[in-house]
Amino acid sequence: MIMAGRLYGVGVGPGDPELITVKAARLIAEADVVAYHAARHGRSNARAIAAGLLREGQIEEPLIYPVTTEDTDHPGGYQGAIDEFYTEAAARLAAHLDEGRTVVVLAEGDPFFYGSYMHMHKRLAHRYETEVVPGVTSVSAASAVLGRPLMERDETLTVLPGTLPPAELAARLSGTESAAVMKLGRTFDGVREALERAGRLDDAWYVERATTDRERVAPLAGVDPGTVPYFSLALLPSPAATAFVDGPKQHSGAVTVVGLGPGDPRWLTPEARAALADADDLIGYLPYLERVAAGPHQRLHPSDNRVEAERAAFALDLAKRGRRVTVVSSGDPGVFAMAAAVLEVSEDPQWKDVPVRIVPGLTAAQAVASRVGAPLGHDFCVVSLSDRLKPWSVIEGRLAGAAAADLVIAIYNPASKTRREQLVRARELLLEHRDAGTPVVVGRDVGGPAESVRVTTLGELDPATIDMRCLLIVGSSQTRAVSRGDGETVVYTPRHYPV
Repeated sequence: MIMAGRLYGVGVGPGDPELITVKAARLIAEADVVAYHAARHGRSNARAIAAGLLREGQIEEPLIYPVTTEDTDHPGGYQGAIDEFYTEAAARLAAHLDEGRTVVVLAEGDPFFYGSYMHMHKRLAHRYETEVVPGVTSVSAASAVLGRPLMERDETLTVLPGTLPPAELAARLSGTESAAVMKLGRTFDGVREALERAGRLDDAWYVERATTDRERVAPLAGVDPGTVPYFSLALLPSPAATAFVDGPKQHSGAVTVVGLGPGDPRWLTPEARAALADADDLIGYLPYLERVAAGPHQRLHPSDNRVEAERAAFALDLAKRGRRVTVVSSGDPGVFAMAAAVLEVSEDPQWKDVPVRIVPGLTAAQAVASRVGAPLGHDFCVVSLSDRLKPWSVIEGRLAGAAAADLVIAIYNPASKTRREQLVRARELLLEHRDAGTPVVVGRDVGGPAESVRVTTLGELDPATIDMRCLLIVGSSQTRAVSRGDGETVVYTPRHYPV
């Protein structure tokens, strides 16, 4: 009885034969059968890399793709033709394995990193003894030839296929510090568009056939699309490392006001994350700055929460001197936060030429509402009870108007150590217009480590339990608090309104 042979998926690295691992070299030289994928012209990059290790008497199995990027008349279309090819190729390798032969399938780079070998593995690994030998990836090779690290400290590297739609690719590029975009060639125009939309084009590098004698490296923005082969990639190296290697960039300054969301880092938008990573200077209230993972090249400028105008002027002055400045706010910067302060101060003629951009964030009202259901499902308004910047008489008038209009009311800044009576008076006023059983949602530190959310009523609301970290949502006459089968109470305001 013949013992079945063993299957190896062997990575041969990105191109330089000296980057083949010692184990890979031994297995290739010892193999009974060496298989490799190739286009219809018959040339295989993987075989070319390993050619010096092949020996006389070995069986070679070129696995020739029936189609690459061209059209096909296969009844199953492109995918049908490829699936049929992989099945037939696996059957050819299985015939060798059944005869007791050792089969090595060569893979450029790493077998499991966008490699064709994985399709053989899926079809054969459950039937034969199999081993995968990793190889140096093209991403690692590109980083090495550029002389720029991919990431450091807490930075994130994202590997993306260039075949994604430009809009989706741009969104993902905006949400990561470092990135590699594979499979260029015909996708190059879309990848370039995505990098530009994400504001990352000037930082992107083009690397073609890294570590080979046909290697090409260039800033991606200047590459002719007509010269780009499939075996190339776009690379966004570590922002911190790029700043260290290249030194400070020459650019015109600008101010970006960013919303961090209520607290949970998962609620930070990709656009906001990109703006934070791109900044030379980060400015904000200290507890908000502490939520930002600043890079070693960035300067932090914390300040007290009561100096908004001074903070805005400082940011604009830095930008006027050529710095890229990001001002951080909790929640959304345009809701009781720094966006209005920066825009108001920027009206001063000395800063009229400084660009100001606002990047939205998830609001505290949205976050609290999501924890209990949909209390903001119909018309609602947002009111701050802080009378530091507006008189209490104005707040009272607005609360009365909102209550009379039967709007759901999201209340920001309901109380603080020095403001204890405002919520007491607001509750009394609202009870003149609302039933005591009106649902009230109390959210505290939502998205943060001390999060708590409870549902009470306007009649039972105790102002003494409320502080500055709370946000209240007071329902309308239509808002409902419903107990579900699991005992959880959900609050929602129906989309329809009685006539």
